[in-house]
Amino acid sequence: MAHHDEHQALSKAFSGLGVDESAFISILGKWQHEHKHTFRKSSPHLFQPDERQFERWDQDEIARLRHEVLRFKSAIVMWTMHPWERDARLFKEALAKGPEGNSLIIELACTRSSEELLGARRAYHSLFDHSVEEDVASLVVGQDRKLLVALVSSYRYEGPRLNDEIAKSEAKVIHDAIKVADKKAIVQDEEVVRILSTRSKVHLNAVFRHYKELFGKHLDEDLHEHLSLKVAVQCFVRSEIYFSEALNAALNKGADEFTQEALTRVVITQAHINMAEIKAEYHNKFGIHLSQEIEHSVLGNFKDFLLALVDRQN
Repeated sequence: MAHHDEHQALSKAFSGLGVDESAFISILGKWQHEHKHTFRKSSPHLFQPDERQFERWDQDEIARLRHEVLRFKSAIVMWTMHPWERDARLFKEALAKGPEGNSLIIELACTRSSEELLGARRAYHSLFDHSVEEDVASLVVGQDRKLLVALVSSYRYEGPRLNDEIAKSEAKVIHDAIKVADKKAIVQDEEVVRILSTRSKVHLNAVFRHYKELFGKHLDEDLHEHLSLKVAVQCFVRSEIYFSEALNAALNKGADEFTQEALTRVVITQAHINMAEIKAEYHNKFGIHLSQEIEHSVLGNFKDFLLALVDRQN
């Protein structure tokens, strides 16, 4: 392979999510000193000329490449980790991100069963010597705090019992809150927070069904300006929509690091739960199979591992 072709192949080998380990081994392993020198000279996006007359790695590129090398290992660790510990560590990561992490807190609180959420809260105690409730209350700032504290503190009834008339009346309560409240205050409406944080998912399904029948729209469609409430609603009853959109954002070129991490998180946490529904929604919404998009956008062992989980038969 000519030097120019090798350099292009190497640039491609670490230009996506993950790295193409086989390309590194087949090309770099046979290089002599002059090959490396030529590569540094011809790769200004990776190396900077130093005043002392040598080419040095760009520090940001070193950090990025190291992170991409670690993606596969991190995915393996997350896959083998006890789900309670995994979710506790994800809560901690979300809290460290500030307001950007609020959607992840909601995702964890609203897509887990009561026992799974309780287990994550127990693991959080053990790992961090705090409760997740108190950390959410002290670290989340702004109007989302009341909702997020209520969601992470919840222990919902999970049986089939349902009072359909109450569900219908609560659909009207939510609609009235959206219609008359100041837009910034809806997420702090006590009745809205009570309904979303205490009702069973069977009950909430009925609330959202009645909302659609009464007002002609899915509730999450009426909440497009209220992100935290929209995320909560989708995670409760239309999680395949939420997860497919999170995956699409993670696979987009130019996505920031936190957004990209959803690729690992969603595939690993949903692989044996509702991956079939997520894949169907992804294809319906974006016109391409999820596995095809991963094949196109992800590299190396990380790609192979994700595809094994996405295509596994549960």
